[in-house]
Amino acid sequence: MTEVRLFATCLAEEFYPAAADAAARVLRELKLKVRPMRRAFCCGQAAFNEGMREQARDLARRFLGACEPGTPVVIPSGSCAAMVKMSYADLLAGDPKLSAKAAALRPWVYEFSQFLVGVMKVRYLGARFERAVAYHPGCHLLREMGVREEPRLLLSAVSGIRLCELRNVQECCGFGGMFSVKFPHISGGMLTDKVASIRESGADTVVANDCGCLMQIGGGLSRAGLDIETRHLAEVLASR
Repeated sequence: MTEVRLFATCLAEEFYPAAADAAARVLRELKLKVRPMRRAFCCGQAAFNEGMREQARDLARRFLGACEPGTPVVIPSGSCAAMVKMSYADLLAGDPKLSAKAAALRPWVYEFSQFLVGVMKVRYLGARFERAVAYHPGCHLLREMGVREEPRLLLSAVSGIRLCELRNVQECCGFGGMFSVKFPHISGGMLTDKVASIRESGADTVVANDCGCLMQIGGGLSRAGLDIETRHLAEVLASR
């Protein structure tokens, strides 16, 4: 295998371009040819979650038209990877042609850490990050993609890092896309708990695989006046 398609995701392109750039850099250092999916901006997850199925299908059609089975599609987001692998089957059930293409592509779609550990069989990437780091696992990554140990394996191999454990680490940060807008009090309560666990951990950096989680947690840390940074996993793995 010499080539992969990188789907940056709309949140990364708009708000965390450094995360997408870091993911591309890590993949290129593994001697892979990285082809960004320029024609696909969004996987359609937000529209799908809001019941806007026609708009979501349009975005899924665009996504599927930008890649082909046989070439791995690497996504630095557990939620977007889960949308393509899990939810396209539901979304596209009424369109046999698109449904067949989604099914054929499904085995070739990987979340970033899943691809590195499971496909490329790597753990040490030459990274150095001399910080105290708490890892937050995103809900879709854990519960839909079943990716649990891969990010931790990659982080544990980073030189200079000190890993800090979060209390109730598997609890949601409260983002959930439009959930945080529709139910701000519930979302805010969940975020308050997450920020408290981060403070207790002694970490000076929070790492996650999803830009939505980074946005939610970063906002909570800022409003709490805490000098704690957020980083995407790819940014840590690209640090030298």
